[in-house]
Amino acid sequence: MAVSASATVVLVEGASDKAALETLARRRGRDLSAEGAAVVAMGGATNIGLHLRRLRSGQRVAGLCDAGEESDFRRELELAGYGPVLDRGDLELLGFFVCEEDLEDELIRALGIDAVERVIESQGELASLRRLQRQPAHRGRPAVSHLRRFTGSRSGRKLRYASLLVEALDLDRVPRPLTGVLDFV
Repeated sequence: MAVSASATVVLVEGASDKAALETLARRRGRDLSAEGAAVVAMGGATNIGLHLRRLRSGQRVAGLCDAGEESDFRRELELAGYGPVLDRGDLELLGFFVCEEDLEDELIRALGIDAVERVIESQGELASLRRLQRQPAHRGRPAVSHLRRFTGSRSGRKLRYASLLVEALDLDRVPRPLTGVLDFV
């Protein structure tokens, strides 16, 4: 379904966020397109204002962002006429949910370090992760930092691992922001 024909538009920062939401929806037996919803990767959080202005009258909007971009989302929603958006609670009432650090951090915490490493191993990339962990700049850093860096370190990897990590999730342990936006839609 084309975005312009969708009853609901879900704005997310990038392609990995889109892939994660669509994978989770599928795993929950939902077909967002058939429900009249389109997930739109905006090409970065700073593009939210542009995408809000493109909505047609009557379209519902929801979204997902990283904590670092929360203030941008609040400001742009206010500028677009959604009323005062003073805090995260106001964002959630509008259908916008915030990942504490970012999507990868949420997924890593939900799965746990060992489960994420098993996913990486299943892709034949555990040796690559171990090389990254031995680099001087990464020694002594927490494992979650290594995993976040690893998933974003090669072209296409962030997108691929977003879906793989959601596939590995126990559906009872889905991060709150992902559950929140899908429940809103």
